[in-house]
Amino acid sequence: MVRHNFCITIKNHLPHKRSASAPLQFAFFFNIFDIITGMNTLFIEYRDPLFGIIVFFVIIFVIALFSYWWGRFKAKDDHRHLDKFLNQFKTPPTQTEIKELISSSKISSKSWLLLADSYSQNGEFEKSIEIYHELLANKQNDSNKKEIMFLLGKTYFKAGFLERSKNVFLEILKASPRTPQALRYLLLIYEHLRDYKSALNVLEPLDELGEDVKNDKIYLECILLLNDFSIDEDEKIQKLIEIYKTHRRLTYLIFEYLFRKNIKYAWQHLDQSQCQKVSDLLWNLDKDSIDLDIISQNVYLRELFSAKGFVNMEKGSSVFEFDLLINLRKSDYKGATLTFEYICKNCKQIYPFAFHRCPNCHSIDSVVCEPIISREYSENNNSFQ
Repeated sequence: MVRHNFCITIKNHLPHKRSASAPLQFAFFFNIFDIITGMNTLFIEYRDPLFGIIVFFVIIFVIALFSYWWGRFKAKDDHRHLDKFLNQFKTPPTQTEIKELISSSKISSKSWLLLADSYSQNGEFEKSIEIYHELLANKQNDSNKKEIMFLLGKTYFKAGFLERSKNVFLEILKASPRTPQALRYLLLIYEHLRDYKSALNVLEPLDELGEDVKNDKIYLECILLLNDFSIDEDEKIQKLIEIYKTHRRLTYLIFEYLFRKNIKYAWQHLDQSQCQKVSDLLWNLDKDSIDLDIISQNVYLRELFSAKGFVNMEKGSSVFEFDLLINLRKSDYKGATLTFEYICKNCKQIYPFAFHRCPNCHSIDSVVCEPIISREYSENNNSFQ
């Protein structure tokens, strides 16, 4: 009220008309006066506590609205920045572009390594190799040189450039002999190159470094024996049987050879508890090649060959695929058979072919045969017309 009375008093002492020649300060005062005197008509009584609460919530609303739109703006700006970065790699950069980008240091070496790994995972080994070469040529990456060289050698190995991969890993071992990862890849390279003696030589430093090389040694000795053409087949068979009796390992590798070369020896020395490991080899035998005396003594073999239709010793099976085929045979339906897929029990990767060393995790003797029901195709029904 005091402020209101003061304004009225001032107004009574001022001229009632606002002439064009009135000083500017009077015109400004009249405007302020009009705002103050009109406050009671436009707003709730400004001294009322409710007015303060309304103002408080209005401020909160304005701040929240501002924060929301600022967040939207920043997110859109971040997306624009990300899109701009990704657009650089919609098409693979050329070797010149890679060299310029790496030398400019606009992108960190870790980012380049991630990009190279992405190219390698997608099978674009050429681009991945180019990036590793340029990173090695850049002296700023000397601290990571060993890591980059290892990745380069690994990429060469995946791409099938075995000689180049071997040279890279040998270079690593010259500078850092105690590098078991490089020795492991060198072992695999020698194995792929069928240089089994050199592969056996790699096992010695691995053993000294505390690596478990027992399986690798037995496996390489078997492979070396199988590829030694100076030894006749009978001697090979005897040595393979001796290895199997001694170590009870490499069942699939050894009996794959025995069932192909000497079926009688294979049946005689097969551990019946290991029949499931070689179920595909047994399934693909001819009817004249089976041993009924051994089959009759083993439940799994009776079920397998009953499903095959060679014998009629079981009316069902605990293996779903065998049970289904046995019941189809009873109904005189002969249009179904078994095919097999091969699983690594270590890394769980599935392959359509048998293996002795897993192509993915490189573990030895880890293959598991899994039967699959499929349609049987007869060659007599095939026609080229």
